[in-house]
Amino acid sequence: MDKTVAVAMSGGVDSSLTAALLLERGFNVFGVTMLLDDDKNISDARKVCEHLGIRHHVADFREIFRAKVENYFVAEYLKGRTPNPCVRCNREIKFGALFDFAEELGADFLSTGHYARIIFEDGRFKLNKAVDIRKDQSYVLYNLTAAKLAKILLPLGEFTKDKTRVLAAELRLPVAHKPDSQEICFVPDDDYKKFIASREPSAQALQEGEIVDAGGKVLGHHQGVANYTIGQRKGLGIAAPQPLYVTRLDVAKGQVIVDTNEKLFANTLTARDVHWIYKPTLPKTLQAKIRYGSRVAACTVDEAENFLRMTFAEPQRAITPGQSVVFYDGEEVLGGAVID
Repeated sequence: MDKTVAVAMSGGVDSSLTAALLLERGFNVFGVTMLLDDDKNISDARKVCEHLGIRHHVADFREIFRAKVENYFVAEYLKGRTPNPCVRCNREIKFGALFDFAEELGADFLSTGHYARIIFEDGRFKLNKAVDIRKDQSYVLYNLTAAKLAKILLPLGEFTKDKTRVLAAELRLPVAHKPDSQEICFVPDDDYKKFIASREPSAQALQEGEIVDAGGKVLGHHQGVANYTIGQRKGLGIAAPQPLYVTRLDVAKGQVIVDTNEKLFANTLTARDVHWIYKPTLPKTLQAKIRYGSRVAACTVDEAENFLRMTFAEPQRAITPGQSVVFYDGEEVLGGAVID
């Protein structure tokens, strides 16, 4: 086979196995590691490439990553919203800057260790959920385009995570037993509050303010609106006869608004920054996820001039501005948008 594949290699087991599997399938393979903030993953990725006998490249994306992902992350929290940096990184960096970098190096395809499937069916390439639904990462890939799907390989979409570990051990990959990373990759110690404060210490959303109920009664005080998210109960430091949850954030007034759990449920939402891989005729009944860890839920999707409006068959809990709503038609991802 004379096709060349660039594999995005983070130094973890998933991307390392991806490279090994593609080699076994006869592709010409080389690895690329993105330098984003420090070089902690480069040495492991290089070891794997040496083990496999393939070239290893480093792409210095520190400047674009800070501009497109880190700055977006901070700005959203300072607006009282809850961003999804992985969605943004996949759009701007992995399948943006890295995709272009791989093509410049002569790659026919870019491959990553994501758990999702790209299949060719009905005359077109489709982005589908992974076989292992517990590891499915199709949600964070909704910004892909039909043209790019034809040039992306996702071999792990057919495997369970347990199978990935077994195969990595059988192939004696140096990182076969390396634990998965659970944190936001650019936030030290997973302390996003400290990270935001280090970037914008005087921002209004980081100043102390009031925690109030729906009627405006002051129940306590907070350490900055940006430190809270919709649906949060822990860490409020208030006493009430029944459990209270964050239902709204008002940066302008410096207030965190709390209410009972039932007030967190809603049947509708609006969303902007819309991206369709394949746009259906609207209005249409689809399934949607309002966050990465949520279940799909039936909804009717309709469009207005600059946004989408969704009406769910059953109320959804803690619809959160800044998160992505992703649309599915069965197994296939059709697109998504950012919740207002």
